Amino acid sequence: MTNKKIFVLLPDGIGLKNFAFSDFYKLGIDAGFVIKYWNATPFDLKDLRFDEIKIQNSKSHPLTEVYKNARKHIELNRSITRTKDSVYDSYRFPFEYKGIKKALKSGFTRFLVVSHSTESGLQRIRNQIKNQERKTLYYHQSMETLQKEQPAFVFCTNQRPMAAIAPLLAAQDLGIPTATFIFSWDNIPKATMVVETDYYFVWSDHMKQELLLYYPYLKQEQIFITGTPQFESHFNQSKLLSRDAFFEQNRLDLDKKYICYSGDDVTTSPNDPKYLEDVAITIRELNKKGYLLGVIFRRCPVDFSSRFDKVLDDYQDVITAIVPLWEKVGKEWNTVFPAQADIDLQMNTIAHTEMVINLGSSMVFDYVAHHKSCAFINYNIPNALLPIWSVEKIYNYIHFRSMPNETAVFWIDKPESIAGIIENVIKGDQSSIKSAKQWFEIINQHPPEEASSRIWKSIITIIYKE
Repeated sequence: MTNKKIFVLLPDGIGLKNFAFSDFYKLGIDAGFVIKYWNATPFDLKDLRFDEIKIQNSKSHPLTEVYKNARKHIELNRSITRTKDSVYDSYRFPFEYKGIKKALKSGFTRFLVVSHSTESGLQRIRNQIKNQERKTLYYHQSMETLQKEQPAFVFCTNQRPMAAIAPLLAAQDLGIPTATFIFSWDNIPKATMVVETDYYFVWSDHMKQELLLYYPYLKQEQIFITGTPQFESHFNQSKLLSRDAFFEQNRLDLDKKYICYSGDDVTTSPNDPKYLEDVAITIRELNKKGYLLGVIFRRCPVDFSSRFDKVLDDYQDVITAIVPLWEKVGKEWNTVFPAQADIDLQMNTIAHTEMVINLGSSMVFDYVAHHKSCAFINYNIPNALLPIWSVEKIYNYIHFRSMPNETAVFWIDKPESIAGIIENVIKGDQSSIKSAKQWFEIINQHPPEEASSRIWKSIITIIYKE
């Protein structure tokens, strides 16, 4: 294998956590690969000492968004027809009609959905996406870059962004093998596949089977089970601070034990501030009984809203906010940029807290990697801002059906349940750990600390095959 140049396509900043700040980069360099980040984000990776090729114009064709949205709705329709399960309707976003431009887009999208909701119709939509993107300046500039650089392989860090379509299409048209990584554990049933590549890297056999189910045109040999690098840091003890150092760094009380409340984004959990308040109220009551407890609040890294401000101000005696080290440079969730230091911050937050409370977050896996418990919020808030939202809707999502049994987490079915669950965990209740570990093994290939190594082995296999 003479050509060892690998392009890592970054259509958004979130992929940096998995493919720049994990073991992935070092392992590739140690194996003799030349890694270039093909960077479509507004972030300057040269400041981080990574070799990058900046994509100056990542503008998709105006019709691509319409076809992409139509494809999503058609795939969800196909899933409903195939499974007789209406849960797929919950993955839809409502059409927008405010303004002529949005109304026209929505109208055209709905027409495409109605007229193309067959297998052959879906194929025509997929082809139209490619046809439109081949007309763009972005596509032709991508061709020029690839012809100049001649990489052996193009690896995309996320299957969701439209910004990834043109460069991957250009690579395929030049005969350069391509692959994409499935970004999150819940992505496949939600019809978030925007790119089409030669190969797909997934977290687990469970995810592989999902991919084959929802995309029947894919073949077994196109899919590599690698795990995800996002959990690797939990097994690197060299980054672990002492309790004294972590508490001093974050102005925590050494006499207290802390519970972590891990926030969700506003779409997943619009009532998160109230849930956080319920936990804070509980901690106050427990402290009156003689406990010395506090709450560390780690917000969702892509949530820069002010919606928690009042709760944080009202409960300063029990809540300490440790803000994720992410930077926001745009309005969308995919224009946030993780700092490498945040990986260590998250790991140490987990290591120095007793358990985590959240609403259906994958943090359950981060915590069980440290042999610690998770409790899921499982009650609705009266007079909520969004009356159509409910916890029942959240936990009915497909990805929660992978849970081996309900004992993988503690269930907080009402605010009054919080105290008992916290007390039991503080006293040593580990009854959820065994099932949580089983769930983790279903969701992510084990050993989890070898994900980056498996990714490189898969890349080598592909390059030799090609």
